[in-house]
Amino acid sequence: MSLACRRPATPLPIAPLAALIVLWGAVLAGQALAAPPHRRLNDSDAQWQYYGGDAGGSRHAASRQITRDNVDQLEIAWTHRTGELGGGFLRADKLSFEATPILVDDTLYLSTPTDIVIALQATTGKFRWRHDPKIPRHLHYAEATSRGVSWWTDESADSNARCSQRIFIGTLDARLIALDARDGTPCADFGNNGSVDLAAGARPTERGQYLVTSPPAVYRDLIITGSAIGDNRGVELERGIVRAFDARTGAQRWSWDPVPDTAAEATKRGWTDDSARRTGAANAWSTISVDAGRGLIFVPTGSASPDFYGGERPGMNNYANSLVALRAETGELVWYRQLVHHDLWDYDLAAQPMLIDFEREGKAIAAVVQATKTGMLFVFDRETGEPVFEIVERPVPPSTVPGELASPTQPFPATPALVSHAAITPQDAWGLTVIDRARCRDLISKYRSEGLFTPPSLQGTILSPSFVGGVNWGSLAFDPQRQLIFAAVNHVPMVATLVPRDQLKAMRDSGKYPDSEFAQQAGTPYGMRREMLASPLGLPCTAPPWGSLAAVDLRRNAILWQVVLGSTRDRTPWFVPSRTIGMPNMGGPLVTAGGLVFIGAATDNIYLRAFRTIEDGSRTVEGPSTRGWPGDSHELRGRRAPVCSHCSRRTWRAENQTRRLRDRLCAAAGALTFQRTGHHHACFALRFHGSAGLHGAARLYGSGG
Repeated sequence: MSLACRRPATPLPIAPLAALIVLWGAVLAGQALAAPPHRRLNDSDAQWQYYGGDAGGSRHAASRQITRDNVDQLEIAWTHRTGELGGGFLRADKLSFEATPILVDDTLYLSTPTDIVIALQATTGKFRWRHDPKIPRHLHYAEATSRGVSWWTDESADSNARCSQRIFIGTLDARLIALDARDGTPCADFGNNGSVDLAAGARPTERGQYLVTSPPAVYRDLIITGSAIGDNRGVELERGIVRAFDARTGAQRWSWDPVPDTAAEATKRGWTDDSARRTGAANAWSTISVDAGRGLIFVPTGSASPDFYGGERPGMNNYANSLVALRAETGELVWYRQLVHHDLWDYDLAAQPMLIDFEREGKAIAAVVQATKTGMLFVFDRETGEPVFEIVERPVPPSTVPGELASPTQPFPATPALVSHAAITPQDAWGLTVIDRARCRDLISKYRSEGLFTPPSLQGTILSPSFVGGVNWGSLAFDPQRQLIFAAVNHVPMVATLVPRDQLKAMRDSGKYPDSEFAQQAGTPYGMRREMLASPLGLPCTAPPWGSLAAVDLRRNAILWQVVLGSTRDRTPWFVPSRTIGMPNMGGPLVTAGGLVFIGAATDNIYLRAFRTIEDGSRTVEGPSTRGWPGDSHELRGRRAPVCSHCSRRTWRAENQTRRLRDRLCAAAGALTFQRTGHHHACFALRFHGSAGLHGAARLYGSGG
């Protein structure tokens, strides 16, 4: 459904591996070929007009200027403070800056976690405008983030006319807002003075639980959006509808519901009438991709409600946990592929579907690639939905919970898995000390553990990979020249336990589970408890790495390399093997034509990293900046550089060197200074020899929180 991971809102204690003690808190808060048809041939490579770089989310930048030889020369050019301090915001501790800025002409547009939209001059960082939608700050929102905004231009209007270019944002209080891209004022002709109420028609049950966190998709004159829905409150939640609105007027043009809304449709899709009427969610909270040339949108859906018990929604729950291709003009279903049957693990499709053109066996294929929390890559023909790589149904463990009937099989693609799917056994127990290892051994012995797709149980079930992933909302990046896919991957096990309803309150109030999350799952016989499978020190009970970056060679259908992503450097004693631990991550990579992958996703307080795309994925540099937000790549005054998110108080330093390369610190420090300074947006520059200043320098932008 909508759980995306969150960073801790308070400084992490500097103690032996204490950075990982708060890991659970961070986890819960949840071309060589022709230009692809979803990207116009005359688009400037200098622009980054979409959240994922292009409408198909390839996160590829045609930039060759920043290379492995000069990437360590990047330095800060400017920073911008958003001023969002979380004051008066009920969920200030959950605010998470996950926005990827977009670039249109010479203006960067980004959003804060409270949906404030900001426009900056891209070269200098000069403030242009700011719009505060003034969402109610007293509500208990299911999420507290915004991943960005979308841009639309009215091809039929005078280019100088008011609102001929618009910025759209979906908000935490369920509004779709249209702003004039020039000055940030609402477009009065859109909806009700610039906004549309998205809660209408979605069967809202509780304010703050139906919201939008991802930028809407744009197709011609349509603005298309899904929604985020608060997880695990019960069976009868809000509907996970996807809707298209007229970009000029705000009038709804079509609506598509992944859960059947009539008895006839329920029968057709294999649902019972009663379960279809009651069940909510199956929503698309992640980013929708657009193939404008084919007139298709690709919708990644999540679990039907609730996530961890499906006894009230028997059957496969078709269209939930599915990659769905819809006709963009009408919302008509073209094809779908369910990638998790009868979800019991919160295995939403969190990653944006990536539209690519690649070659296989001498044939050019227009494909859509869907990464999953289970660490799988599903590849389909965009037009037909036929698998490019074979998918087989394999038997999986049954449920032992009265009232539950798990699917006997699940789909597995022939592409290489990015995570282990094996059962975790007591022999796999890991810990820094003998006591840690012994405690982990006991915990693993206590829980049910039979590998991937082992259903939740009354005794507790180890989920590996967990609902964190695998691959989460950070999605994928694609290098069309080398035919490589890049993914940031998590390797952190969790535990999910179903609790009889009459025992739930006592367990929650006992004080024995301070690091666990409890959920009601109203309308079912069971509540739910979940937490990280952790040692007394708060570390995962399985051996590191707990985070990695992988490169998959599509031509060979093989993993080219997979390397550790993140460390506990600067936060642990000297004897801890920080360079080999690998940290969980939230966010994704960006790949450039210059042979580099940029990523800042690791939860290690906080580094931006650059890796070589080929050879062995060797890391070339680490520096201050992002917490994992897929970057943008923009060309400014003839120079190109990636744009990422999340700035932190760090000094650029080269791998295998201890000296500082630049005596500069970022002006903001992410969560460590959030309460004092708010979120920041930063620009790094590559200063070229002979340059008197930063004009003409390649730039790297970052948003920080």
